[in-house]
Amino acid sequence: MNARVLIAFVCAASIATGAFAQATSSAETGSSARSLMPGKGRGYIGLSLGRSHYTSSCGATSFSCDSNGNAVEISAGSMLGNFWGVELGYLDMGRISRGGGTTRARGLDLSLVGKTPVWDALGVFGKVGTTYGRTETTAGAGSTAATGSERGFGLSYGAGVSYDFTAQLSATLALESHDFRFAGGARDPVRSTSLGLQYKY
Repeated sequence: MNARVLIAFVCAASIATGAFAQATSSAETGSSARSLMPGKGRGYIGLSLGRSHYTSSCGATSFSCDSNGNAVEISAGSMLGNFWGVELGYLDMGRISRGGGTTRARGLDLSLVGKTPVWDALGVFGKVGTTYGRTETTAGAGSTAATGSERGFGLSYGAGVSYDFTAQLSATLALESHDFRFAGGARDPVRSTSLGLQYKY
């Protein structure tokens, strides 16, 4: 619940600040006013590594039940304006041990991104979109867990902070949530916390 509140707060702050700055930036013509703003049409690529958390239930089982895995995301995006852009990413939420077998979730994510500076090289960002995900679930003999593969679209959202080392290189800290469909028809979010690097070009 605390992670959801933080994500909602950062998203709201990013959108509100970005909208205000967008409305007032047209009156700013000096180079100092533009120094903190990403240029229009500027693209970027990114790599993030972190930990994932599967929220789906293990059910009644005598087998071990793991909920945390290693998360990897590769992304590419473009800022369409000073504060808004789109991002496409491939994400792998890792393989975890459950019910004598394994569960894995991965997919492609398309998001609308809002970014805004808050102080010097520090900025905040929020994103919302959809993930086309695929899950694979296996189980050991004697387990009652549903098995098989599922795929489909689900809601995705996230928020975080960024720090610009240079005009081209930034570090990010992000919290994200992606809805996946699992064997048996369940639709549950897989959340992640990650550290990343972005290269702007």
